[in-house]
Amino acid sequence: MARTNTEFAIEVGGEAYVWRLQRLPQWASDSNEWRGKAIAVRHRDGKREAVVEFPAEPPPKFGAPPLKAAQIPKSLVVKAIESAIAAGWSPMSRGRPVTIVVDATGA
Repeated sequence: MARTNTEFAIEVGGEAYVWRLQRLPQWASDSNEWRGKAIAVRHRDGKREAVVEFPAEPPPKFGAPPLKAAQIPKSLVVKAIESAIAAGWSPMSRGRPVTIVVDATGA
């Protein structure tokens, strides 16, 4: 079964962005710790992506359904995009994706 990366359109500060769920919360074997979710964001007309990483939340209970992108509140995504721009991400520039770590509120 092929995985699909569903992208969602969102407007921040009058600009159109596209985001998707980059990584589900998961166990990181290299550092032996639980890692939080990450979203990938880009300007609709831009090329450079920002990967916004959130802190780890408690691991889900056994049998709990996995997180879906539609469950992430739009207000959290907007705040995360604003934080990425404030941290120096230039969405219209070219280059490698930039990784930005935010807190649970997206700040």
